Amino acid sequence: MFGFLATSLASYVVSRRSLHNAIVENELPLTSDNIYSEIQKDLIRPVLISSVMSTDTFLRNWVIAGEQDPMRMIEYLHEIRQRYHAVTSFFVSDRTRIYYHADGILKSVTEDDWRDEWYFRVRRMMQPYEINVDPDLANRDAMTIFINYRVVDYDGNFIGVTGIGLTVNAVQHLIDDYQKRFGRTIYFVNAEGRIVLKGDIGISETQIDERGLPARRLQQWTMSGSHTEQVEYHGHERLMNVRFIPELNWYLLVEKDETGAMAGIRNALYVNLAVCAVITGLVLLGIWLTISRFQRRLEEMATTDKLTGAATRHAYDILTEQAVRDAHRQRQPLTAMLLDIDSFKAINDSHGHMAGDRILMGVANAIRACLRSSDTICRWGGEEFLVVLRNCDQGNAERIAETVRQTVEGAAFAFNGAPIPVTVSLGVAMLGPGQTGADLFAAADAALYQAKQAGRNCVRGALEAEPAD
Repeated sequence: MFGFLATSLASYVVSRRSLHNAIVENELPLTSDNIYSEIQKDLIRPVLISSVMSTDTFLRNWVIAGEQDPMRMIEYLHEIRQRYHAVTSFFVSDRTRIYYHADGILKSVTEDDWRDEWYFRVRRMMQPYEINVDPDLANRDAMTIFINYRVVDYDGNFIGVTGIGLTVNAVQHLIDDYQKRFGRTIYFVNAEGRIVLKGDIGISETQIDERGLPARRLQQWTMSGSHTEQVEYHGHERLMNVRFIPELNWYLLVEKDETGAMAGIRNALYVNLAVCAVITGLVLLGIWLTISRFQRRLEEMATTDKLTGAATRHAYDILTEQAVRDAHRQRQPLTAMLLDIDSFKAINDSHGHMAGDRILMGVANAIRACLRSSDTICRWGGEEFLVVLRNCDQGNAERIAETVRQTVEGAAFAFNGAPIPVTVSLGVAMLGPGQTGADLFAAADAALYQAKQAGRNCVRGALEAEPAD
């Protein structure tokens, strides 16, 4: 009897310690890691977008040129908001103090208006950006998380503030979703220890000190990554994982009620151990699925051009090497078609880079419409595309190239209502016996050069690929 009691107590102590260690070393850090990954996707993304806007060549050149044609800036901000699904996008010029918004010109900022205090604060600060919560004038004063990014010209002189916004309600819903999914209490606090962002469920707005963790302790872990602390709150022992989020300058806190977790051990030790084993398996499965998903995403990013959907040069090297081996082994013809958009720089200079992107996507779609499913299209350079045609001889390849040329020339390209005439030049070459993919590309490139020399908007073919030096 005493032996059984001693064994039971020892089992309880060991199990309690094991569960405590599992929560401290695995569950809370894993939850914190997963939430941090979600934050990087859902919250940090606006910071990156605002950073790109602040260094955008179009935006800076437009300001430096005197802010001619305000509709161009409004259309730019509208495109940013549409493309990245932001709640708001804006730019405030330091020269004119005009507040440009995706829906138009909102106002002129002044130092006398309390709504404009944020602008003059950002104007004076040394950091490149701030994250601020303010009412959004363009969105019925809805509380919005703004990423305010300083814009400087090419000499480092301050010329304005740009950025985008994310509604507080959207972030609160994300936190509620995190709490439901992970079964933890989740919230954010600032360096002073005040809770600045939380969900609609869980805790009330208060100081972190009231929950048993002094705010001064937060700074101790700023550079130490994730840290778990045991605190007592309203008679319950709680485990609190703290992680500093440098991008937001906030702390992410994930809590778990240890008292409730231990009660299960006292009532059903072995059942809980089985449940823990299942949970551990699910966590490991979740980690494996997450890693697999990100691996697939990375592979797709490495092999597919995001703008046009064509293969990248990295993918081309792999596909072409296989295609050359197959062509030599099966004794089938293999041809390459190198295409260049004529005067593409002039299109960018005249209509802007957004128009250029539209042209690239349109030309890529026109090429696909003329190809077979076995053919491979690759975005080779800025305005160059390379197509590999399997089991296709020189004559058929030149006919396909002519079809592509006519299709592009006849397409009705336009941007902001203005028609943009587009033509392409093409060079075609066929793989010769014993030649490599590099030989094939060199011959197609030489043929393309001949097409450009002939006045562009034409097709030129190389009779046979010359061996590469």
